[in-house]
Amino acid sequence: MSAVKQEVSEISIPVPWGEIKGKAWGPEHGHPVLCLHGWADNCGSFNTLIPVLPKECRYVAVDMPGHGLSSHRPPGVFYSFPAYVADVRRVAESLCWTKFSIMGHSMGGNIAVMFSAVYPEMVDAVIALDVFGFVPTELKRIPQIMRQGMDEMLKFEKKTEEKKRVYTYEKAVERLLTANPTLSEQSVQMLLQRGLTQVEEGFVFSRDLRVNFKNIVRITLEQSLEMQSMIQAPVLLILADKGIGPKLNPKFTWELLQVYRERNDTVVTVPGSHHVHLDNPEVVAPFICDFLLTKVLSQPLRA
Repeated sequence: MSAVKQEVSEISIPVPWGEIKGKAWGPEHGHPVLCLHGWADNCGSFNTLIPVLPKECRYVAVDMPGHGLSSHRPPGVFYSFPAYVADVRRVAESLCWTKFSIMGHSMGGNIAVMFSAVYPEMVDAVIALDVFGFVPTELKRIPQIMRQGMDEMLKFEKKTEEKKRVYTYEKAVERLLTANPTLSEQSVQMLLQRGLTQVEEGFVFSRDLRVNFKNIVRITLEQSLEMQSMIQAPVLLILADKGIGPKLNPKFTWELLQVYRERNDTVVTVPGSHHVHLDNPEVVAPFICDFLLTKVLSQPLRA
């Protein structure tokens, strides 16, 4: 599958605490597709995939707050899935999108699915890459996880100055490869284009240190299944055989998958690791192209 040459433009969306940055591909009036990256990544996560997807679409990939070139959240504010869902709503409003498709990888996939449950009338198709859409937590564990996240934030706030570690470019590449050993070096360099900030002594990672803290907003399996039932759009779930699945609670993932199948959603497993969409886009692109063409692009326009 060969890539179609497309113009890529930088975008900036104002938010109350700064701006959300991103990139746009494709015709301005093409079918809108919002692309959301995973935790600690940035919109460079879609650099290799979007050029091999249907050229009729307008793809906008954003750096989620606290990531890439986007502003960090204000002091004292936690990062959570509901907060990110609100960010997606802000982005859609700024772009004047009232109905669009949404594609997310990992954390971005969870945000995409949750947004589709909260704002079902705004989404016509959902694509989740190596994620199940929700991260259910056992009820008895929620207070402990909340406490851990709150303690991390409070400890962070007591520090008078939190200096980020400075790296040479080569050491930054090495660190990211150590954290994500399945990433190709080319993929690492794409992520670092927006993931590093140059300072006088070298480079620092641009993401907010607070994104590393435990997410204090948790939902149970029952709540996840209830939200899943609210999604109106068709869903494409692409799982990697060496991806995130084995790290999650198998009972929870089985329950979520069962609902997708009962809804006649599309669930496929492809060979690859967690970042297969970035490392080997040709593996996932045929499924995404077919899904967009049959579920969205071939549908009659609504009045």
